[in-house]
Amino acid sequence: MVCIDERTPVANGKKLVIVESPTKMKSIQGYLGDDYEVLSSVGHIRDLASKKEIPADKKAAYGKYSIDVENDFDPFYVVNDRKTKTVAELKRALKGADEVLLATDGDREGEAIAWHLLEVLKPKVPVRRMIFHEITKDAIRDAAEHTRDLDVSLVDAQETRRVLDRLYGWDVSPVLWRKVGSGREGTALSAGRVQSAATRMVVERERERMAFVSASYWDVEALASRSGSSFTTRLNRLDGAPIARGGDYDDLGQLKKAVVVLDETRARALADAITAAGRATVAKVEAKPGTRSPRAPFTTSTLQQEAGRKLSMSAKHAMGVAQRLYEKGFITYMRTDSVALSGQAVSAARAQAVALYGDKAVPANPRVYKSKSKNAQEAHEAIRPSGETFRTPASLASSLDRDEQKLYDLIWKRTVASQMADAKYETTTVTLTVNAGAQVAEFTASGTVYTFKGFLEAYEEGADEKRNDDDADQSLPAVAVGDELAVSDVEPKGHSTSPKPRYTEASLVKALEEKGIGRPSTFASIIGVILDRGYVTKRGQALVPSWLAFSVVRLLEEHFADLVDYDFTAALEDDLDAIARGEQRRTEWLKSFYFGSDKQVGLRHIVDNLGEIDARELNSTRITDTATLRFGKYGPYLEVTDPAADAEAKPRIVNIPEDLAPDELTPAKAQELIDAPVAGDRVLGENSENGKLVVVKDGRFGPYVQEVDAEEPEEVDQATGEVVEQPKKRGAKKEVAPKPRTASLFRSMSVDTVDLDTALQLLSLPRVVGTDPETGAEITAQNGRFGPYLKKGTDSRSLDDEKQIFDITLEEALAKYAEPKYGARRASSALKEFDADPVSGKPIKLKDGRFGPYVTDGETNATVPRGENALEITFERAVELIADKRAKGPAPKKAAPARKTAATKTTAAKTTATRTTAAKATATKTTAAKTTAAKTTAAKTTAAKTTATRTAAAKTTATRTAATKTTATKAATTKAAATPSTATTTPRKAPAKTS
Repeated sequence: MVCIDERTPVANGKKLVIVESPTKMKSIQGYLGDDYEVLSSVGHIRDLASKKEIPADKKAAYGKYSIDVENDFDPFYVVNDRKTKTVAELKRALKGADEVLLATDGDREGEAIAWHLLEVLKPKVPVRRMIFHEITKDAIRDAAEHTRDLDVSLVDAQETRRVLDRLYGWDVSPVLWRKVGSGREGTALSAGRVQSAATRMVVERERERMAFVSASYWDVEALASRSGSSFTTRLNRLDGAPIARGGDYDDLGQLKKAVVVLDETRARALADAITAAGRATVAKVEAKPGTRSPRAPFTTSTLQQEAGRKLSMSAKHAMGVAQRLYEKGFITYMRTDSVALSGQAVSAARAQAVALYGDKAVPANPRVYKSKSKNAQEAHEAIRPSGETFRTPASLASSLDRDEQKLYDLIWKRTVASQMADAKYETTTVTLTVNAGAQVAEFTASGTVYTFKGFLEAYEEGADEKRNDDDADQSLPAVAVGDELAVSDVEPKGHSTSPKPRYTEASLVKALEEKGIGRPSTFASIIGVILDRGYVTKRGQALVPSWLAFSVVRLLEEHFADLVDYDFTAALEDDLDAIARGEQRRTEWLKSFYFGSDKQVGLRHIVDNLGEIDARELNSTRITDTATLRFGKYGPYLEVTDPAADAEAKPRIVNIPEDLAPDELTPAKAQELIDAPVAGDRVLGENSENGKLVVVKDGRFGPYVQEVDAEEPEEVDQATGEVVEQPKKRGAKKEVAPKPRTASLFRSMSVDTVDLDTALQLLSLPRVVGTDPETGAEITAQNGRFGPYLKKGTDSRSLDDEKQIFDITLEEALAKYAEPKYGARRASSALKEFDADPVSGKPIKLKDGRFGPYVTDGETNATVPRGENALEITFERAVELIADKRAKGPAPKKAAPARKTAATKTTAAKTTATRTTAAKATATKTTAAKTTAAKTTAAKTTAAKTTATRTAAAKTTATRTAATKTTATKAATTKAAATPSTATTTPRKAPAKTS
């Protein structure tokens, strides 16, 4: 990666080429030569402003969304803090250029990035769009010679999508915050045009599984043989009536047609009768020829699906690997809806098929594939190996990492196979009849033989999980009608129907595409969002919705029905495509979506008329008559009521295991959890030091031990045997009972096995390790939210494990404090070590840092995303994380807080008393020592003001603060002449054409 600060402006007369990714720069520079200078924007350089970035004078118009909805949905953009240096370097390079080629990606997003560059850089030289779909010498040079104008319709479509998503998310998400709560580990909930529909699909599939009632059925299998050849047959009909199979049941587990359902008793009796008969007669032999055609080359969607099925890659991981392959020049652009191949690619695929599999491997005429999508945003070719001659996977073994090798192999095979001949086969079905006592049993067996494998020599597409396994293909002997065969190994077999399988990432991508929801280029990020928010978790490859997702979807269905309607969501995509084609106008469409029209209600109307939302009811699901699942701040739990108890009695709370999926919480399972012995509230014994009982409990925050007072025995009248009630004291002030001592169990402990001695140790924490001989400060060992640690005053050090809390000595503790607090101690021990990073050439290490696990090559640190097991990180994944972080650039520095002087000045203008107070405060600030007395006085003065005065003062302060920021920004701009404007609302325009 080229450091922007070290680059010099281009010489006069060169053409400035701006690409998105720094990874592309070196290759493209080499292909274009010295007449060009290639720089990178590193993605988007600006975006919609956050609320704090909007100046005070524009708050009224843009304050809510950073969009002026009353004036044609005008967006307010600001340059990203991390991109100011990038923009400055681009401006410096622009001064020496005679032409600008905006070579961002050829999709809507890339077109929008190009437009933003044009708006910020404001070049005075001709500007053209340079489009390429592969990074090869021929493709790059051809793209530089055949440029085009900026496509404003594509920009409109992308801006409409961005505005739409901001309006949708910022109006609906706050409702989720108020009525549902927060996501995994406190993350804020969010709603989105595609993510909400995707979450609903996963939840609806789980609802189907919950409603499904499994049914059992039996059939009979037998081995038929003749002249030493045998094959497996299955009972198909009994006395002419079909036998039940898995496919005869619907998604609720109900029969769809009239069939004979055998139970175990009847199946075993029939098997005995068939065994006794021992012979079968061939009633029918049917042979049917067939052909199979190859699948089209990969689009973004089908690549994600196949990578999931065959390589177990998540959609996000697959796209990251594909991005690297593209930027290295090995494949064409990986975000595309097109299945078409260029003439060059068709010739390369056919030539390679012939070279590998012979002349018969390809048909006489090239295959032509057409996309069903009307989409105008994507590149116009399928994903394929780049170049006019495809490089084989073996030839690239030394240039690719493991995941890149696997994915390239998949793309190469699919592309070559797409131009190969059809596979030809013949399927033979044999029907046998057996006289089983008074019944006639009919068995069938099928076998498929490929007479010409065609494209299957190169590639066969994977399949999603099937609910009902079909008969396996097998080799059948040559038989004729009337032949008799021996029947043996007759075996009755029981089966149970199964619900629809949960979505995997691959099948969810496929379903989203089939429904027309979203775009393939966004699927990976959408799935990432619903995983990060805690709406969905992964069990193997399956996506399991959480109870949080049920609450979110229920709220959206009940109060935002249109927004999560699949047809409505798909129609939005069609409308965006129409805008991209120039068939609809952006402003009119947004007005209809937001304010409403004859066709739709309008987002604003929906939000303004939500009515009352019962949060408790929203987060509740009735499981049984007495048990209700509720979703609270700390997750799901069962609330169990006792019909015989007092009406005001508190319901019992039963925790739900974290790994229990929603469809597994059946009424029977709920009752099992309710009836299970409570592991908590178990008395461990008595603390001999204070006479209190020590109990272990399983609470909402996890297991813990607690000291409780032993119950005092009731006084009994010895003469009557009755309990003597103690008189109540009148007028006595109720004493507040001290909180009982409590301590959480370590992660390595269990409520079932913890004993009294361990509990007393926990209750004794923090443990005093000793005294620092240098400072005299006491050192303690204790357990905290982030694990075990040492504490000395305000200085703390993490311990390696919980056991050290009880075992660490003073000498060992002092040694810990002698180590550097961060860096050296952690850096000395890596969790895992990998080979060198392909960019920096330095070894990669997996470390556990202050804020969690991360990977580093010594130059770039990349945090391991939440939800990923750090110890399962592979070298390829580590390289991907570092590459992503490297592309983002350094994190922005936090701005220093503004000095609070304006409020004092405003206050000083009010009354004499106020002026006196302000003078005191000013004097205090002049001496740079803000005393407590001054703060108290200011606070009292402020409290005495009216609401109107406070409002006016606040507005004045905000205005002056904004003015101060503006002045500072202008000064910085003057100092660094190339620094761009931070906020613009200028209309779009096409670039100047080349003379």
